[in-house]
Amino acid sequence: MVEKVWTLWFTLLDNDQEIKEGTIMSTSLLYHGFSIVGYRYLSTLFENGAIFFKIKQEREKLRCPVCNKRNVIAKGKTRRKFRSLPIGKKATWIDFDVPRVKCLTCGIVRQVKIRFADFRRTYTRAFERYALDLSRHMTIRDVARHLNISWDVVKDIQKRHLKKRFERPRLKDLRRIAIDEISVGKGHRYLTIVLNLDSGAVVFVGHGKDADSLSPFWKRLKYSRAKIKAVAIDMSPAYIAAALENLPDAAIVFDRFHIMKMYNDKLSGLRRKLQREAENPLQMEVLKGTRWLLLKNRENLSPDPKKREKERLQEALKLNEPLAKAYYLKDELRQFWEQSSKAVAEKWLEQWIQTARQTNIPMLIKMANSLEGHRYGLLNWYDYPISTGPLEGTNNKIKTMQRQAYGFRDHEFFKLKIFALHKSRYALVG
Repeated sequence: MVEKVWTLWFTLLDNDQEIKEGTIMSTSLLYHGFSIVGYRYLSTLFENGAIFFKIKQEREKLRCPVCNKRNVIAKGKTRRKFRSLPIGKKATWIDFDVPRVKCLTCGIVRQVKIRFADFRRTYTRAFERYALDLSRHMTIRDVARHLNISWDVVKDIQKRHLKKRFERPRLKDLRRIAIDEISVGKGHRYLTIVLNLDSGAVVFVGHGKDADSLSPFWKRLKYSRAKIKAVAIDMSPAYIAAALENLPDAAIVFDRFHIMKMYNDKLSGLRRKLQREAENPLQMEVLKGTRWLLLKNRENLSPDPKKREKERLQEALKLNEPLAKAYYLKDELRQFWEQSSKAVAEKWLEQWIQTARQTNIPMLIKMANSLEGHRYGLLNWYDYPISTGPLEGTNNKIKTMQRQAYGFRDHEFFKLKIFALHKSRYALVG
């Protein structure tokens, strides 16, 4: 009889030890696997292909969510379930009765703070981090399908994360910036982008392409007390006036890309005019289809004998003296940015302007007058050799991101994605 009693006693001790070890193991799993600390594991339930972990918060750990004091009285519970990290292909949920307490200091009844999830969210912070990590490699739709959740939930997770990091970019450290506009859709929809040329980060996105779109940026820049040394822009009168008014101490540098683009546009116009006025059918035939040859730099012409790009260009230039002068002066203008010093470049520019005016070609005279009127911004390049080239690359990334996402309905989310472009290491996904 005594032996049976001792056997039953040791059996009960072993069962109690197994229960304790199971509880400790599950609590450790919550801590190490799901980042849930300060809660006691109660049970595990397998239901409809999902795993539910029941947890509890001890009475002595209850605090007021406002004053954080322990002088509280329990006032019931509210059952909630939070989506957590999956185990294999099975969804995992945290089943938690959220305590309600009355704070004797504040005198108000409130729910206690949930340490492992943000306010009014149905998922844990660990689940949020996991979804963000997947988003760096997958589209929103792919992440939603993989986790078996709504597309809007994944987008909301991304948007909240982007807001925390990029909603108000730091402007105090700005020294050199570039400003340009980008077309983002049909109906003449534009965005004005301001880029930090030192870090490659977009620091402002404004709606429209006029000077008013930059007003919020100038206001924030004033309060940040940033010391802008140089700004790269095109020769838009609106941008020039805005830069002179808001950045009186900064050097304005006119972008090389936009200057050559303006010249190419005028050269294309000259070719069309000559083609319309051509009386000789041979001359008209030669000019036809030479637009892209005129826009190409000489070293970029294809050496392929089948295309005959060099021969076709030479034929067009021989038959049209005004076109030949404009083409060769374009080639010379590219050398302005290759001079040894600012003083040499100033003399070189003066000589080019005189040569262009002596041709008596209206297109070249207009171009010469434009360059003379913007001489200061051209020569500033030798003090600050910057351009909007990096911004053009950013604009291409924005358009690629927009295409891959098939457009953005949420304009705020679109702007946040633009702010985060410089941190993207993987293929852009929408």
